[in-house]
Amino acid sequence: VQLQASGGGLVQAGGSLKLSCAASGIIGNIDVMGWYRQAPGKQRDLVATVTAVGLTNYDHFVGGRFTISRDSAKKTVYLQMNILKPEDTAVYYCYVHVAWPSPLDYWGQGTQVTVSS
Repeated sequence: VQLQASGGGLVQAGGSLKLSCAASGIIGNIDVMGWYRQAPGKQRDLVATVTAVGLTNYDHFVGGRFTISRDSAKKTVYLQMNILKPEDTAVYYCYVHVAWPSPLDYWGQGTQVTVSS
């Protein structure tokens, strides 16, 4: 099983980035796909999730700036991040929850997003 994340990098405040995460080797039905982030010295926090039927959930700090989407056929989840702020600087981890045949969670290796002021 592999979750390959890409799209991170260095951007100035107010800029945009789009993260992608492609899952491979997963057997079963992928229910939830999402993104979490972890800043230095802090816990890993939810950013956004999207279910197999397209229901989305965002953490409050997103404030309409981020949009999560998925291509279920490609087993890929995306995170479009706009109006980035320095406080968005973190390692972003993609996440997959498989509901069937057994509930399992998978995590990607993380991609660094750095927003300069």
